[in-house]
Order: sequence, then structure tokens, then C-alpha cells
Amino acid sequence: MAALESPQPAATATAMRHAFGNVLSVLILVLIGVLAFSIRLFSVIKYESVIHEFDPYFNYRVTQFLSKNGIYEFWNWFDDRTWYPLGRVIGGTVYPGLTLTAGTIWWVLNSLNIPLSVETVCVFTAPVFSAFASWATYLLTKEVKGSGAGLAAAVLLAMVPSYISRSVAGSYDNEAVAIFALIFTFYLYIKTLNTGSLFYATLNALAYFYMVCSWGGYTFIINLIPMHVLLCIVTGRYSPRLYIAYAPLVVLGTLLAALVPVVGFNAVLTSEHFASFLVFIIIHVVALVYYIKGILTPKMFKVAVTLVVSIGMVVCFIVVAILVALVASSPTGGWSGRSLSLLDPTYASKYIPIIASVSEHQPPTWPSYFMDINVLAFLVPAGIIACFSPLSDSSSFVVLYIVMSVYFSGVMVRLMLVLAPAACIMSGIALSQAFDVFTGSIKYQLGGSSKSTDDAEDTSNAPKDDASAGKTDKGEEIVKERSSKKGKKKEREPADKPSVKSKAKKKALVLPLETSVVALLLLIMLGAFYVIHCVWAAAEAYSAPSIVLTSQSRDGLHVFDDFRESYAWLSHNTDVDDKVASWWDYGYQTTAMANRTVIVDNNTWNNTHIATVGTAMSSPEKAAWEIFNSLDVKYVLVVFGGLIGYPSDDINKFLWMVRIGGGVFPHIKEADYLRDGQYRIDSEATPTMLNCLMYKLSYYRFVETDGKAYDRVRRTEIGKKHFKLTHFEEVFTSHHWMVRIYKLKPAKNRIRGRAKKLKSKTTSSGWSSKSAKKNPWV
Repeated sequence: MAALESPQPAATATAMRHAFGNVLSVLILVLIGVLAFSIRLFSVIKYESVIHEFDPYFNYRVTQFLSKNGIYEFWNWFDDRTWYPLGRVIGGTVYPGLTLTAGTIWWVLNSLNIPLSVETVCVFTAPVFSAFASWATYLLTKEVKGSGAGLAAAVLLAMVPSYISRSVAGSYDNEAVAIFALIFTFYLYIKTLNTGSLFYATLNALAYFYMVCSWGGYTFIINLIPMHVLLCIVTGRYSPRLYIAYAPLVVLGTLLAALVPVVGFNAVLTSEHFASFLVFIIIHVVALVYYIKGILTPKMFKVAVTLVVSIGMVVCFIVVAILVALVASSPTGGWSGRSLSLLDPTYASKYIPIIASVSEHQPPTWPSYFMDINVLAFLVPAGIIACFSPLSDSSSFVVLYIVMSVYFSGVMVRLMLVLAPAACIMSGIALSQAFDVFTGSIKYQLGGSSKSTDDAEDTSNAPKDDASAGKTDKGEEIVKERSSKKGKKKEREPADKPSVKSKAKKKALVLPLETSVVALLLLIMLGAFYVIHCVWAAAEAYSAPSIVLTSQSRDGLHVFDDFRESYAWLSHNTDVDDKVASWWDYGYQTTAMANRTVIVDNNTWNNTHIATVGTAMSSPEKAAWEIFNSLDVKYVLVVFGGLIGYPSDDINKFLWMVRIGGGVFPHIKEADYLRDGQYRIDSEATPTMLNCLMYKLSYYRFVETDGKAYDRVRRTEIGKKHFKLTHFEEVFTSHHWMVRIYKLKPAKNRIRGRAKKLKSKTTSSGWSSKSAKKNPWV
């Protein structure tokens, strides 16, 4: 009886230990969520609760419209405030996931009598979803390497600077919710792969649908998962669980993706999705082969496989031929411009300058990797090695994920955001494995003496049991005892053998005590360095909103609020129907903050329209006036940083205006604005540069500031200091000269010209021949 009751306390202790571990894990996850949310509040604490950057202002404006007018009006909203005179259908040209998410949160809070404004909800949406993304990272990593690695990966993602840059309070952009959707979709795919559950497969398709609604980066998912499925098939790791994880995602996910208006039939017609369909056919052929193998004899199986493979190759050939025909009918091969620029990094600079002009589409530099993922760059290789011991379907997926994300982040700096979760997962696995080895070594070394005596007792008892089992006794009690010992030995064998193997494995991984302690201290120091860097990046590098700028000098902190000052002037001093022309960077802000109609904005869907504005900025004053007048423009806005040293002004962006304009209008040539291949604004600048509209609007009256007209960004005195404007008049210049607004002068009155001619005829007969000349304005 005592022998039967002895396992109960051990089982109770194990259950209590597991329960305590689960409670502790939940508590740690709650703290990680609080950390992820709070570290992104520096922008609100240091500045104010305000929307950041440029694209978030459009998203905020759309969310305002949704909360005010409802979902049906949102789907059918035609915005006549943008892309004048073309306009834009908002419901069919945006990814609605972010807007619908924030609108739903606002509606729920107001239904609960929590009266938060739409702007407040938009400001804090990104920090909230960063906590969700950390929890999703925990779930994903737990499926791969256990809860310890999951907790480490979650806390790393909560603070990683690359993700913070897109999820600070006020960064109301698509990536705010898309990164959570990306990680959660990958988690459900791995969960389905591990369990073979159709329930999780359905949830995976729904998570993919939410990702499609949120961000155009969903194509990364629909290409990465087929690559992993194909990798599993090629390496002989096909299983019914793999089929269940993939087939419902392609079928149900594609049907749901086609419901999103901005995607529509592109879900089945563009080249970004063809890989998923090809792998879908391949996995069905493989599944059929495995099914036939289970019901036929080996001889019949060879014949059937030959037939199935032959038919499968014919079907694949037909499908590939159809895809090639569809691709050949498209001038870009069925690929979008951004996708082609990922496959060929030089494509955008050669053929689509509007894509190459965006700073976040440029390749990153090596320091940017250290800035955005910091010490994780050194932990990722260790995590990859840990995934191969042992290699499973889930660990092979995260290895493929990190490899592909490293490539894409090297092509486009914006995709560092996709690399961040993969780097955190790999680093979390590496840290977890390292802590297990080091702490296990310390525990083994400190408890070595007691363990050695226990092992000696076990080894001494084993021969005794064997000897006693081999003896033959005649007594009835001795026979019963012998049989009971044999039964106990048989029950003990399956449990004893793995324990011996595990002990041998532990001994193989044991490190010296001093080495383990030093390694643990180094890991703690590495973590402390990572925390300090992340807090600094969140507080200083990524917390400042672009709409409000600051500068630290000997006199203290200087705040430059010129953008809001200028938009407020437009809102209060111009008519509601007036049209404002500027470079496309400022279109969203002008529409959202000044409520004025713009010619182009950050959507950049019409290259010809943007090229028209670029041509006007690159042309002489009179030609530019004619272009803007034909577009019914009344005001022109330019951003100038030469006085305070703001580098992201229109003069620094001007060559992109020339390139984009020259791509549509060949008379605009970049070489005309360069002196010996150099871009100059000083006395060595070309006459074309000194007489273009952008130069005149930026440097008009600039010499009055210091008497020398010294540009602090270009660090030189300008070439043409004294000039007058004939077709434009200055109506507003912000406090620090960062934003300058000009008004188009009205056309000359033709009737007044004729009256002058008639008056000259009556007053002087000698001038009658001169006055008879044709009036150029008639």
C-alpha cells in the first residue's frame, strides 16, 4: 500500500509546479504588455497627443468620416478634396483594416459611456496593438521551442526599436495593426501544422483575411507559407497535418481576400499570388500519391505513381502556360512596381522614380541594422543553430522566415519592420537555450556530490535486482516476491531508460561552474545594454512627430511648430473651395488639417498628375503659372529649411521632381539642372536651376534674413539673391521660414489693354502706327 501511495505526493507536487509556472507566465505576459504599451508613450509625454508623420493624417481623416457617417457611406465615399480635378474613391482604394479597427474601438468605448475622441483612439491604437503583437510572438515561439523561448521573444519584441518606429503613440499607420496580424497568422499556421486541427486552419484563414484588410504586405504571407510547404514536400516531411494547414488557407483565404475592394480579383490575377496556387496543385498531387500508396500493393503503386505523375505534370504544364500567358499580357509581368523593386533593387530607380524617391524605399545601411535591432543581430545566428537541434516543421518555418526577411530588409529599409519579429523570435530561442544550458550547468555543478552518490546507489542496486531475479527459490512467499519484483521491473523499464539517456545528455551539456557564471553575467549585461538602447530610441529617436520639430541648443529646447501654423493660416484665410498645390508629401496633411483641396497627395496612384506638378516646379515662373492656372490652383505651398537647417525641404527633394516630371514630359531634363554632374544652388548653379519656380519660391527675400542669403542645409550662399516675382505673390511665411505660401496673380485684363490702345490713338497721332500693332494678350 505504501508503494502504491508514494507516487501521489510526487504527482501533486508536479501539478502544483505546473500551475505555479502557468500563473507566473500569465503575470509576466501582462507585464510585457504593459511594457510594450508604456514604452511607446514618450511622444505623448514629451510633446502632446498628436498624429505623426504624413500617411496617418489621411487614416485619421478617413476614421473621422467612418465614425460620423457609418460603414455604408465609407464604402461609397468619393473624396473631391484630393487629386483635383480627378478625385478619389476612398472605399475602393484603401486597406480598411486599420480604419475599421479604430472605428470599432471608438464605437465600443462610446457604447460603454467612455467618451474618448476619435483622435485619442487613433493616437493609442498602435501602442495597444504592440502589446497584442508581443503576446502573439509568445504564442508563436512557444509552438516552436517552448514557453521560455516565447517569453524571451515577447519581451524582446516589446522593446525592439524597429517596431517602435512604426508603433509609437500617434503613429496611426497600417503597420500599427498589420504586424500583429502577420505574427498571429504565422502562429495559427504553426499551430495547425502541429495539431492538424481544422478549427485552427479556419482561424488561420480569418487571420490572413484581417492581414489582407490591413496592409499590402500580406503578399509576404501568401508567398512565405507556400515556400515552406514546398520545402517540407521536397525534404520528405509531407503529412496530413501539412495539407490541413495549407489547403484551407489558400481556398478560404483567397475567397476572403477577394472581398476586400482594394484587392478584388487581384487575389487571383496578379503574379504575387501565383506561387500559392502552384504549390496548391503540387500538394494535391503529393496527397494523392500518398493515398494511393496506402491502398495499393508496391507493384501496382509504381504503375499508379507513373500515371499520377504524368497527369500531374500535364496539369502543371497547362497551369504554368496559362500563368505565363496572363503574365505576358501585362507590361510589368503581372507584378506591381513595389514587388518588382523587391525582386530587382535597381528596377525602381530605372523605371519608376516615384517609388525610388521615397526615403523608406531605399536600401538600409549597416548602422541602421544596429540601430533598429541592436544586439539581436548577434543572437540571430545562435537562434538559427538552435532551431536545427532538433529540426521540426515549425522550426524550419521560422528559419525560412528569418532568411527571407533578412533579404527583403536589405532591399528596402521599410521592411526592417518585417525583420523585427523574426529577429526577436530567433533571439528569444537563443537566449532561452543559453539560459537552460548555463543554469543547468550551475545546478548540476552545485548539486554534483549528492547526485553522484544517488547515481552510485542506483548502479549498486541494479545488479542486486538482477541477481535476485535470477535465483530459484522453492518457498511460496519468495516466489510471490520474485514475481512482484519482475512486474515492478517491467513497469520501471520504460521510465528508467529515458532517464539514463537524459542524464547522459545533461552530462554532455554541462559546462564548468566559472564559465557558466561568467556567461550568465555577460548575457545579463547584453540584455541591459539592449534595454538602455531601446529606451533611448523610444524616447529620443522615434518619439518626435514630424509635424512638430525640436532642437536642443545652448539656449535650451526650441520648438518649431511651423507646419501647424501654416495649415491654420490656410484654414482661416482662404476660401473653402480654393485649390492648393504642393509636392505630394504634404497632400494628406493639407487636406486633413487645412481642409483644402489638393492636386496630389501621398497616395501616388497617378504618376502623370504628380509629374505635372513636378514639371511646374521645374519650369520658369511664367510656364509654371500657366500649368497651375490650368489646374485651377490658387495657392502654392513650399517647404524650405535653409534658415534653420531643416534637411527634408523641397530644395533637397527637387531633383526627384525633375526626374518624375521628365519621365512624362521629355523637355524636362535632369542635366539642365546640374553643373558638371553636381547639384548646386550657389553662384555655380545653372541658369535653368536659378530661374526655375522652386528656386524662386524657396529663396524669395531670403537675403533679407542675414544679408548674405546663407543656406544652412546646403552650407553655401545662394547664387541668385535679388529677384522679383511677376506671376506669384507671397502671402504667408511661417515664423521660422519653414513653410512659404504664395498666391497666383490673376491674368492680365485684356479689356484694359484695348482701352489703353484706344486712348493712345486719340491723344497722339504720331503713335498711331505703334498702337496699331496686335495686342499679344488678345
